[in-house]
Amino acid sequence: MNTRLKKGWQDTKLLLRSIPSTVTALFTISVVVMNVLANKTIYQSDLIAIDGGILISWLSFLCMDIVTKAFGPKAATKLSVFAIATNLLVCFIFYVVSVIPTETDYTAFNTIIGGTWFILLSSTIAFLVSALINNFLNWSIGKLFRKNPDGKLAYVTRSYVSTFIGQFFDNFVFAALTFMVFAPIFWDGFRWTFVQCVTCSILGAGLELVMEVIFSPFGYMVLRSWNKDGVGEAYRKTQQKEAA
Repeated sequence: MNTRLKKGWQDTKLLLRSIPSTVTALFTISVVVMNVLANKTIYQSDLIAIDGGILISWLSFLCMDIVTKAFGPKAATKLSVFAIATNLLVCFIFYVVSVIPTETDYTAFNTIIGGTWFILLSSTIAFLVSALINNFLNWSIGKLFRKNPDGKLAYVTRSYVSTFIGQFFDNFVFAALTFMVFAPIFWDGFRWTFVQCVTCSILGAGLELVMEVIFSPFGYMVLRSWNKDGVGEAYRKTQQKEAA
């Protein structure tokens, strides 16, 4: 058990050294910022509710798609866990700052950065579930393109399908936990129905897919550049040796 943990830790260190720092930084920042922006609803109707997180959630899934294609689903999932841990640390620091007493009234500021514990819990579980689904589904779809796995058709197919399904489960798990489990208890009986959760999740995933379609050419360009420059070869060789 101890040997396995050490091996996993060495593998993770090599992975974080292999993934370009720009992608790691953008992905981690997007997860943290998405959590903050999710506190504001920018549109709401009987069929759909959209929070500010939609403006940056596409970046999280774009980064996961890139890392999955270049390093595999386990690597993308490890990076997702790293981003989640960073987000939890940031939220803890925000909470500490929010409860520090001051002479000036910072009630509005403290309310925003202090957050709500069950919303954080719901969003964390939802993102972890969606990351697992997105990463392994993306990889599985890519396996179907045996003749040209690195082609544009293969990339957009695996990215679009995995993003839509992954985003759906992200939205649904969050909505179900927040508005069907916790809100009725802690928000004076306020709740969503199952149909509302499903409808909002489908429509939200559709909007997020549009963002993915718009920015996916950039992701494909990044992957071509990585292939040309041999980015991540050391990590892939290690994984190939372990699989052999």
